[in-house]
Amino acid sequence: MQIFNSNAIYSFIPKNGCSTLRLSVAIANGCITNIEQGNWIHQNNQTFKPTLRDAATAQYKFVILRCPFRRLASVFLDKFIAKEPDAWQYRDLLKREVNLDELTFEQFVKSLAVPPMKGANIHWKPQSAFLLFDEYDDYFALEHFDEVINTLKNKIDFTVVDARSLTEHGTDKYQLLDDVDYSQAAAFDIALLKRQAQCPSHQSLYTPELVEIVKCLYAEDISLYKSKCNANDMLF
Repeated sequence: MQIFNSNAIYSFIPKNGCSTLRLSVAIANGCITNIEQGNWIHQNNQTFKPTLRDAATAQYKFVILRCPFRRLASVFLDKFIAKEPDAWQYRDLLKREVNLDELTFEQFVKSLAVPPMKGANIHWKPQSAFLLFDEYDDYFALEHFDEVINTLKNKIDFTVVDARSLTEHGTDKYQLLDDVDYSQAAAFDIALLKRQAQCPSHQSLYTPELVEIVKCLYAEDISLYKSKCNANDMLF
């Protein structure tokens, strides 16, 4: 996405704070004025797509990465528990042989090893597939979002507008549960917990086996994150 007044390019990656950044870009570029008009962004993802010339001559380029383990957990707790269109697409890819209410995080992760599942949806497609440039001026970590806000304001006078109240994608409003293993908890049961303002933590969804599977499936993303961000911020 091109930010006009600063000749900057933002490569957005789904589940990496992208709704907040897309909203902020739309406001900065003058297409909407506030968060109340935020649903505009979902019908206009291509509006600020740069031309090849725009990309080649951009003065500032940035991207936000996320721990791959947290990103997958976030996909499940958001898209699947709420039965958003992505979950139904997933079911269609599996020839409708999966019951979304009964789906577990363990089943979801293991299914990604079967082609073409890993690349079939933008929300769990590898982050490395979204990179436009060989090198960016800044690689940010979603785990340190305050740094994103401050750096963008200082470098390109770009104001980040928090879209979480619009999307309700985050877990910040829930009591996070890590008392038991939730890797085999059915999506319907997690939905009931969320209605009570409780939600499994990202870590509680993983078993040692699932950690190893993700390490294999998303090895390039893990390497990318470790090379550009703080490896200590990885969940595992």
